[in-house]
Amino acid sequence: MPEFTATESGTSASAPPLRAALGEYDIGWHDPATSVQRAHDVIAGAARLRARLVILPEMCTTGFTMEGSRWAEPLSTEHGASGALAAAAREHHLWVLAGLSLREESPSRLVNAAVLFDPAGSVAAIYRKQRLFTYAGEQEVYTAGDGPVVVTIEGARLGLFICYDLRFPELFRAVAPDIDAALIIANWPERRRMHWDVLTRARAIENQCYVVAVNRTGIGDGVEYDGGSVAYDPWGEPLGIGGGGNAPRVVDIDPGRVKLVRARYPFLRELEIAREAQVPQFH
Repeated sequence: MPEFTATESGTSASAPPLRAALGEYDIGWHDPATSVQRAHDVIAGAARLRARLVILPEMCTTGFTMEGSRWAEPLSTEHGASGALAAAAREHHLWVLAGLSLREESPSRLVNAAVLFDPAGSVAAIYRKQRLFTYAGEQEVYTAGDGPVVVTIEGARLGLFICYDLRFPELFRAVAPDIDAALIIANWPERRRMHWDVLTRARAIENQCYVVAVNRTGIGDGVEYDGGSVAYDPWGEPLGIGGGGNAPRVVDIDPGRVKLVRARYPFLRELEIAREAQVPQFH
């Protein structure tokens, strides 16, 4: 079997690549107005690069706040910080994935969420973080999500994840056969950057899918963040072009490439076969 090379791509019958922008920026600490303006600048820059999806960091309007009772907002497409992000999606007619501290009413709870706005500014999906960061007491403020979320955007199947989820490979493996890319939004501190670099690449290699991981920069509540947003293809090769100023780096997610890697090296299928062999059969 010939060795797979990074330059190979999918067949012409596959869905065309989805261009995604890595919307890394300095989130204003407990300053939604500043944060939203910076997010809007990133979204506008992504539109100029013909991105169809912009990925913004975790809690991109407040920073990673444990003061949810004060800063969490109800999700809206017309009002507040979430309304402003919805308006930016409508203005530039693209998809926006944004991390938000949300206040939900039924049931009454606060959640750390990744909200996907479609090009019309409507809410297309909400993923609630499954693994809460106990080191910071996140579980005392927010309620964990109870399952994965997979969305399809223009032919690309995407799994949504938030920050600390990255340390739990079983979350990714659970949806790996059903996705072309894992999107991870984060507030990952500079002092643990080495772990970020290793784990993001590992998730791509072991699940044979793209990984696009977007972190923030700046200082929030005294914690330093140095960005390091990354994108890897299903072979673990780093990707991305552009970047600088308000122009984010962009990457093309090619479902055909995922199909090709998995066909040539059927690691995921072999895992499923092994699992099936261990399940008792009852007749």
